[in-house]
Amino acid sequence: MDRIHILATGTSRGIGAAIAARLDRPDVRFVGHSSRPGDDARIPADLDEPGAAAALWNEVLERLDGRIDVLVNNAGIFEAAPIDLPDADWLAAWERTMRINLTASAELCRLAVRHFATRPGGGRIVNVASRAAYRGDSPAHWHYAASKAGMVAMTKSIARGHAKDGVLAFAVCPGFTMTGMAEDYLESRGGDKLLADIPLGRVAMPDEVAETVRWLALDAPASATGAVIDINGASYVR
Repeated sequence: MDRIHILATGTSRGIGAAIAARLDRPDVRFVGHSSRPGDDARIPADLDEPGAAAALWNEVLERLDGRIDVLVNNAGIFEAAPIDLPDADWLAAWERTMRINLTASAELCRLAVRHFATRPGGGRIVNVASRAAYRGDSPAHWHYAASKAGMVAMTKSIARGHAKDGVLAFAVCPGFTMTGMAEDYLESRGGDKLLADIPLGRVAMPDEVAETVRWLALDAPASATGAVIDINGASYVR
């Protein structure tokens, strides 16, 4: 049987590195992505730049002999934009977050849907969003929450609109996860006080998110398309 061909973005650290490790399997051909050049194991692409998402897709297609079966959109940034910033700076921060977190993911999803619909078997999309999509985030992170809410809405739209073509779409919404970004944020928000808001008593670990992504990418039943899975220790339940 042919191996499953997977492209995942943002795999140089944190959740993305854990996803790459989970998908390092004999039955998978995996290509990861990094925002910075110099990482031989991953294709570099600055998703803030116009055309970068399409160039990444095309390079991965070439590496994987013209076939991608699964797209995992994990790349994202979490940068503060306090409302008292100068107007131009606040807008630039908003647009940068939207371009990387949502627009580049949308570009890759569009390419994936068109690719999957042209061949037997379809394909799968797994979008890594955030608890912030539903709960919101801090006053300095409107843009982050909005970008992740957009990701969830996009995932549901793809699932509803393209299931007939064999295209399955899922989203994962982690809460705080013990990555470098989360550690800094936990410290800035009071650490123990913030943890008290998580009934489980701890933040999620990257491998917990990665295992969920692996299941959706490889094993989830087709009827689960459109599902959004929360991984937040019951800090937000819907």
